[in-house]
Amino acid sequence: MVEQSVRGILADTLQLADGGSSLQADTPLLGALPELDSMAVVTVITAIEDSFGFVVEDDEISAETFATFGALVSFVQDKSTA
Repeated sequence: MVEQSVRGILADTLQLADGGSSLQADTPLLGALPELDSMAVVTVITAIEDSFGFVVEDDEISAETFATFGALVSFVQDKSTA
C-alpha cells in the first residue's frame, strides 16, 4: 500500500512516462532522475504529507531519504507508524 502510494506520488509529481512502474527498491532517485530537482522534492514531500496525514520536519529530510525509491518508502513507512 505505502509503496504503491509513494510510486504514484512520484509518477504524478515527476510526470514519469511509465507511471513509475520501473521504480524498484534499489532505483536511485536523487541525482539519477533529472526530474527530481529541489522544487520537485518539496512537491513530493507535500504530496506525501497530504496523502499520509503527517508532517515532515525540515531536519528529517536528507539526501539519504531520497537516495533510492526503497529509502523513500521506508521513510514514509516509519513516519506512518510513528
